[in-house]
Amino acid sequence: MKIVFAIPGFGRLMRFFYAVNDKRLERKVFGLIFRNPVGLAAGFDKDAKLFEELSCFGFGFIEIGTVTPIAQPGNEKPRMFRLVEDEALINRMGFNNEGADAAAGRLKKRKSAVLIGGNIGKNKLTSNEEAVRDYEKCFEILFERIDFFVVNVSSPNTPGLRALQEKGPLTRLLLHLNRLNSQKKSRKPILLKIAPDLNNEQLDDIVSIVAETKIDGVIATNTTIERTGLNTKAAALDVIGNGGLSGRPLSKRSTEVVQYLSDKSMGSFPIIAVGGIHSAEDALEKLEAGASLVQVYTGFVYEGPGIVKRINKAILKKYDR
Repeated sequence: MKIVFAIPGFGRLMRFFYAVNDKRLERKVFGLIFRNPVGLAAGFDKDAKLFEELSCFGFGFIEIGTVTPIAQPGNEKPRMFRLVEDEALINRMGFNNEGADAAAGRLKKRKSAVLIGGNIGKNKLTSNEEAVRDYEKCFEILFERIDFFVVNVSSPNTPGLRALQEKGPLTRLLLHLNRLNSQKKSRKPILLKIAPDLNNEQLDDIVSIVAETKIDGVIATNTTIERTGLNTKAAALDVIGNGGLSGRPLSKRSTEVVQYLSDKSMGSFPIIAVGGIHSAEDALEKLEAGASLVQVYTGFVYEGPGIVKRINKAILKKYDR
């Protein structure tokens, strides 16, 4: 991607083919103006190396990360697998990244107007008791460089991380970040990214935590540890082993979580929907369930950059009815 986008005019050509520019696509969510509601989820541009190039495909926003305070190699390879029969991926990347300072340095040079979200997490060797410090470090380092924050406590690939989704530690973490936020001249929106594997009681906790901590919204959902209903043979799954599943098999559950949160909260906070969006119809389903914005990742891998244009065109078509 770096090589082809270095060709003069290539980025402009990609924008011509893929970007849909229409004021009706604009969304004002948690105080920010999104040129369209289709974003790229975290995990694709972990180190903020490609956001300029990726913006040419017409995304309304791009989420970089997950970023940790200190660079770390992540889990051993192989750690990313395609389940072609299911149009899915399994990954156990383990927050491989070059660290918050490196990402901030690249973002300092940004030229495009695309909104950037910063997905932040803790280092693998940091205990849960010390995790707040890691999130604080990332928050401070990235604050001047991104447009909104995403707190990632839902990846299944960092040992013990999901324990931070429990009501007590999660409330303390989000309250601390919001205190830091309130001390800035101009605050940045803070979102929480949650797992699809939470039950209704845990989702009720999320609704109450958002209200108590006064964060700005939720991203639903991260990858799942479930493997039920897949076309891929069990033996092949056994060979692959642990990791988070994304793609088409996640679509239904992700929509259920979005719908539940929207209904339970009576739409009191914005939701960014991600999980199993492989078509314009999938995206519209998420928006109708209560999402304000959508993100793609596995759908972008399988369907290519044209998925962004197709979703935006479908949204415009709804306006024309």
